[in-house]
Amino acid sequence: MRLDVVSIFPDYLAPLRLSLIGRAVEDGLIQLNVHDLRRWTTDRHRTVDDSPYGGGAGMLMRPEPWGAALDDVLGEADQSPGTAGPPRVVVPTPSGTPFTQRLAHELAAEPWLVFACGRYEGLDQRVIDAAGERARVTEVSLGDYVLGGGEVAVLAIVEAVARLLPGVIGNAESLVHESHTDGLLEGPAYTKPPSWRGREVPPVLLSGNHAQIARWRRDQSLRRTADRRPDLVAALPPGTLDGRDLEVLAERGWTVGDAAEGEARLVRLDW
Repeated sequence: MRLDVVSIFPDYLAPLRLSLIGRAVEDGLIQLNVHDLRRWTTDRHRTVDDSPYGGGAGMLMRPEPWGAALDDVLGEADQSPGTAGPPRVVVPTPSGTPFTQRLAHELAAEPWLVFACGRYEGLDQRVIDAAGERARVTEVSLGDYVLGGGEVAVLAIVEAVARLLPGVIGNAESLVHESHTDGLLEGPAYTKPPSWRGREVPPVLLSGNHAQIARWRRDQSLRRTADRRPDLVAALPPGTLDGRDLEVLAERGWTVGDAAEGEARLVRLDW
């Protein structure tokens, strides 16, 4: 996979050279290019922002440097016969589509991603519209809060996406048993020693009975999801749950009800 990141703070992306992602870059699994947006400015002050038309607080990133930067980066698709079409452009913004594990898998299937890191009040809309005429643009939000810029979001998104690539994670099975993979949160985990400060590891995990361990983990996952993310439980298709799953959810006040259109769904009795 090729990753291009455009930012006015390229040093902010230094962590992408560390840990699993850094090793993937060294091993050639990821081609990482970090670009300083100010390279594409034309005035001596290297200006990248200005006040927004119509008034309002804050500054907005000007279209000229962004347009030139994306022209150069996206233009490489035309000059490189081996590339599979234009890259997918990802723009972190609080007004974007929520970033989820499903979207991480979708982005991991792309051969080339370009990240446009906004600052201040974001990018001039014309930059996004123009990029959309040449490539698929996805505006992404990490959550319902506002950051100082897109760099933090890019670090999180790249971490989530890159670890899904073949060869990046040593044990690929670990990707199967983790939060959000099956619509649930991962339950608690334990390691040695078996007793620590008077707290014992649950006996079932020491039993060697793999079927019982799997069931215990499933139960814990269901309970944690019901307690912390009832929205995820509400989205579970009842047909994917067995009798024991429904018993565990019933402990937390969930039952199978009927939707208005006649399709069964999970509902919480105290709602």
